[in-house]
Amino acid sequence: MSPRQWLTERIPINTAQLRELTNEPVPNHLKRWWFALGGTPAYLFVVQIVSGILLAFYYQPSPATAYESVDYITNHAAFGWYLRSLHKWAATLMIAAVILHQMRVYFTGAYRRPRELNWVIGMMLLCCTLLTGFTGYSLVFEQLSYWGATVAANISDAVPIIGSFAKQMLLGGESYNERTLSRFYILHAAVLPASIMLLVGVHILFIRLHGVTEFEFGDEPPEKPKHFDFFPDHMLTELLIGLVLMILLSALATVLPASMGPKADPLTTPEVIKPEWFFYVSFRWLKLFSLSFAVISTGFIVAAMFLWPWIDALLRKVTGKPEISVYIGILATFILVGLTVWEAAVAH
Repeated sequence: MSPRQWLTERIPINTAQLRELTNEPVPNHLKRWWFALGGTPAYLFVVQIVSGILLAFYYQPSPATAYESVDYITNHAAFGWYLRSLHKWAATLMIAAVILHQMRVYFTGAYRRPRELNWVIGMMLLCCTLLTGFTGYSLVFEQLSYWGATVAANISDAVPIIGSFAKQMLLGGESYNERTLSRFYILHAAVLPASIMLLVGVHILFIRLHGVTEFEFGDEPPEKPKHFDFFPDHMLTELLIGLVLMILLSALATVLPASMGPKADPLTTPEVIKPEWFFYVSFRWLKLFSLSFAVISTGFIVAAMFLWPWIDALLRKVTGKPEISVYIGILATFILVGLTVWEAAVAH
């Protein structure tokens, strides 16, 4: 019996049916890299999982040992500095890629009927990605990460009805204590990655059921085929993007490695408290208004983003302008970029 026959007998998979199931025709516009951003965060997520498992061999999630364990990874473990830097930069690029992907879906109207639920899944993925970045940043137990987590817990306390409960669930008490870091670690290493994997599975299922939204461009010749095969054509595009990301991640991890700030000191509040860049918008918004208004308005904005497919349909019906969401999106983008740059530029 040949090895192929032996394997086929024990794993009776019909390769022809499998090829037909997976080799779905892909619209031509996916040959443009900015339309293929969905695979980028997925690749970066795999890098996060692999590097995170390796870091978990050394990390100890308690106030007494967390900072020292990160210091050991950064300065003493073989290639620990590289793995930690790779993990950090993959997280940064993953958050940026998810944001850009969601923006691409928004500006091309790919969230409209019948794909409204997949937009909601995408928003849930964006929230889980941001929370993963926040909890990972908090695990280092530096001054800024400690006080950033404290400020975030106090902000959540201002949320009506569920705020106090959310704060206690996040911190494991009324204030930062010896149980807080272990909660962040469980969220970062187990709950949120599992949630992301589940949501990605549902996201891909919806894409397979509805198909990829198709776009046509005026510069394409009419005789050009409108579709191409997933295997090997689109897979080669994704592999090329993955190779570019590997080079970029290695370059960033080597040239701009992750560093160590001062150890957390609960008795000394730093003069400047700043979150990671992806929360600059929220931080600046909090500084512009009272805490209650900033929290409630942020809740309304997030809810509107989740419900946008239905809000968009209502706006188009009322105004008669099919692209009104594009103008709203352009204005919102300018505001988001402006607030981010503003917060990055000022000291306080």
